[in-house]
Amino acid sequence: MSLDKTSAPVGTADGAPATADDAPAPAAGAATVAVDPRLLVREQGFAGYIGEFKRKLRGGDLGSIPVVIGLIIIWAIFASLNSNFLTAGNLSNIAVAMVGTGMIAVGIVFVLLLGEIDLSVGSVSGVAGAAFAVLAVTHGMAEWLALILAILTGTVAGAIHGFFFARVGVPAFAVTLAGLLFWNGFMLQVLGDDGTINLDPDGLVANLTGYYFSDVAAAYGLAVIAVAGYFLSAFFDNRRRAAAGVPSRPLSEIVVRTALLAVLAFAAAIMFNQNKGLPLAVLIFLIVLVLTDFVLRRTSFGRKVFALGGSVEASRRAGISVVGVRIAVFSIAGTFAAIGGLFLASKIASANQGAGAGELLMNAIAAAVIGGTSLFGGRGRTWNALLGVLVITSIQYGLALQGIASPIQYMITGGVLLATVVIDAVTRKTQKTAGRA
Repeated sequence: MSLDKTSAPVGTADGAPATADDAPAPAAGAATVAVDPRLLVREQGFAGYIGEFKRKLRGGDLGSIPVVIGLIIIWAIFASLNSNFLTAGNLSNIAVAMVGTGMIAVGIVFVLLLGEIDLSVGSVSGVAGAAFAVLAVTHGMAEWLALILAILTGTVAGAIHGFFFARVGVPAFAVTLAGLLFWNGFMLQVLGDDGTINLDPDGLVANLTGYYFSDVAAAYGLAVIAVAGYFLSAFFDNRRRAAAGVPSRPLSEIVVRTALLAVLAFAAAIMFNQNKGLPLAVLIFLIVLVLTDFVLRRTSFGRKVFALGGSVEASRRAGISVVGVRIAVFSIAGTFAAIGGLFLASKIASANQGAGAGELLMNAIAAAVIGGTSLFGGRGRTWNALLGVLVITSIQYGLALQGIASPIQYMITGGVLLATVVIDAVTRKTQKTAGRA
């Protein structure tokens, strides 16, 4: 029996390990060894990052770059048309106004990661506001308890949708479309003949969007915590990766990223302090984004969500409870729809029959998609909801400053959404061509 020479270790005649000088020259046409491009980036410095960017561009991995560029262009256009657009007061109002829709969009991100859709979130948000108003105002229940029960109405509604989708097998589109109609009717029934219930202007829910931390230390303190938290998280994560022998970022890159975050964080802090201070709504929204991002990227549940979005059959064979994860995701979407509904009720200090109607559903879905979450599942982050809703709210406020009518606002928002979906589809096609999807 002859030995396979290609599998034998290369050595010198005396049995010592071969050196680089002893190694034979590679034969023409020999296969090249694949090298992790992230390793090359770390070795080549700035030129390596330029090369990595070109590689991602060819592979269709654009990330959040298009939406960031789009947001800069939108702000530049509206600032040139109206000098009041970039004032501290207007930007602060945009930040507070986006939270309600942004909360709903966070739940939509979870659903989209499965490659599904939830059309009921607008109606569920209206039910939550109505439930709180009836319990706290009409029946005199303690506001904190009414708040919890209102949020749980969204959780239950989402769980019902998830059950029919995951266990019974009804398509998510059909289930949630039925939910849209059912919960809208339920909200009208709960509100009764009057149709509108005013909230206590000094109450718990009213303060969700009406309270500001006027002390300048609050905004600056949040900026310091955000920057320090990011640096420490990236630094220790880098050490763990280096210890495990996997590609890791050099300290210089972490410092640059931290510096960029510091510029943005302190610029926002300065802007808030020039107005009324740090809004409570913005603080809560940022906390929610951090927690949900942690759940998706650092927990087994988050990995299961991404796995289902990639391939249901492969996930099932890997032992993942497909039914359980799907029900949990729709419950999360319903919960965040309810939270968003309470913020929207807080903004107008009332619950009325128009809650959850109009463009709310489309804006929430558009915010998730515009921010970078794929409609095809398996790609996205909850931070995408922040970017997307910031784009949509900026467009709405910019057009309002110009006195543009609502129909034109709908048309422009629809055009932005269509452009984003086209980019998403082209990106996915490019990734498939490059062998990455």
